[in-house]
Amino acid sequence: MTMTYARPLPRRYTRTRLTVPALWRQVIGGSEQGAEAIMPEPDRSAYTQLEIYDGVLAAFERRDEVAEVLQSSPDRATAVDRLRERLGLGHLQATTLVDLPLTTECRDRIAQRAAELRAALNR
Repeated sequence: MTMTYARPLPRRYTRTRLTVPALWRQVIGGSEQGAEAIMPEPDRSAYTQLEIYDGVLAAFERRDEVAEVLQSSPDRATAVDRLRERLGLGHLQATTLVDLPLTTECRDRIAQRAAELRAALNR
């Protein structure tokens, strides 16, 4: 019998870079699969998810500023730094905001998921 092993990830793929897109695939993909299909990520605490959701929802209220920062930034790292400075966001919140489409439908799904998390944490 031959054993095969998974290849290690290259250094450019860090845990943070892999986790944040997975989180948004959950939220954005919720409309195609239905709300019941959204499963919480096993390696991210609910409090961290809620912190990210709250920061992103606050940024949606200032959508024009976010769009201006994204348009004027030459690269992704600069956009993250400028969002952190201008809106007072954390690194994960700003990184997530750069990857997120700024649509009303997406904001509604994030708000729903944040309310579900708050309810689960307050039990």
